[in-house]
Amino acid sequence: MRIIVPATSANIGPGFDSVGVALSKYLTIDIVKPQEEWFVEHDLEFVPSDRYNLLIKTALKVYPDLQPHHVRMTSDIPLARGLGSSSSVIVAGIELANQLANLELTDDEKLRLATEIEGHPDNVAPAIFGNLVISSYVNKKVAKIVTDFPEASFVAFIPNYPLRTSESRGVLPTQFSSKKAVAASSIANVAIAALLTGDLVEAGKAIEADMFHEPFRQKLVQEFYPIRQLGHELGAYATYLSGAGPTVMILASKDKEQAIKEAIDSLSLDGECVVLSVDRQGVRTESR
Repeated sequence: MRIIVPATSANIGPGFDSVGVALSKYLTIDIVKPQEEWFVEHDLEFVPSDRYNLLIKTALKVYPDLQPHHVRMTSDIPLARGLGSSSSVIVAGIELANQLANLELTDDEKLRLATEIEGHPDNVAPAIFGNLVISSYVNKKVAKIVTDFPEASFVAFIPNYPLRTSESRGVLPTQFSSKKAVAASSIANVAIAALLTGDLVEAGKAIEADMFHEPFRQKLVQEFYPIRQLGHELGAYATYLSGAGPTVMILASKDKEQAIKEAIDSLSLDGECVVLSVDRQGVRTESR
């Protein structure tokens, strides 16, 4: 059996810790065979291959009495780049337990478990449901709305260096004045309403006007400002930090994706530029 989980891009400007979209990079888990001890076959440095791997730790949280297996983990979701790599593993671990123990979990039950483990739902929700998911986690209760993201391309510049979420959170303010909180929330409201009604022009303006986190985090990613400038020159809807960064995401119409990618490539920055699309399925299983 094979488990497939998409990458995710969270926050999308002012949707801090609550908005995410599933994208076309993938973590794949192949269940090879049962055996005496857990073995996770992978090619990642400094990542455990036994029961202390996040995949297995998650599965055992869901169902501690799982029969150990040899599993193969392959991923084109880069680590610590703001594309939901750890969330994809958590969602895969829940699905691994679901399949091996025949738990028949609903998607909502998977979301509750994943959010409890991850701490917030912005990445795990779209990894489970696909598409665009607006969610909240308050008083240990999860709420979510799943909807189609409007037709668009995501042009991602993925730097060759990591940016840990803990470092990225360290630059954020601990308090907002009530006046600033109202302003920031109103921008977020417009961004969500525009996405839900398919108005990417207005959505883009609101995404770039975020006050919650981007003004503080952008300075951690030196490539951000030249890429945003290119986005403005080439008519993109918005440029934003994906998750906690350092991936810089340009949201644009499909007819502009190639020109934007070529323009970013011409900057010769230290990283990779890729064009991504929305994943509409979320986590799924296949028979091998």
